[in-house]
Amino acid sequence: MGEKAETSKRVLAALIDALIGWVVVFIPVIGALIGALYLLFKDAAPYQVMKQDEWKNKSVGKKLMGIEVETTDGSVVDLATSAKRNIPLTIGTFIAIIPVLGWIIGPLVALVLGIIELILVLTDKDGRRIGDRFGETRVVQPADVVSSDAP
Repeated sequence: MGEKAETSKRVLAALIDALIGWVVVFIPVIGALIGALYLLFKDAAPYQVMKQDEWKNKSVGKKLMGIEVETTDGSVVDLATSAKRNIPLTIGTFIAIIPVLGWIIGPLVALVLGIIELILVLTDKDGRRIGDRFGETRVVQPADVVSSDAP
């Protein structure tokens, strides 16, 4: 098991992933759906598509920050686990699928849920947010990275 990931790395990874998910939201008709699906499956989809170990249990943001998701049973994060852990972060994007009104309400809902999740990351001893509890996961600094940094 890896060490709890640094909060700053988690926040930066989340911002990178949110930017990817939200940049497509304003594409008419399908943009919000594409953004929501990315945010929902971001921790499993890259590995499922590429089948390269370097993408196992990582979103684009997590890969760039050198952190990953760890399941409580040590299994690879699959699409179902990714969806469970990311549902609180995608609700706002799914609301944004509704033209005009959703474009206003969706970001507000996303902001409120994001703040709640951040508070939990900061206050929980393992840094587990609501989504981590749903998905039975936590975000860690991979063991191989932790051990290579040791003197």
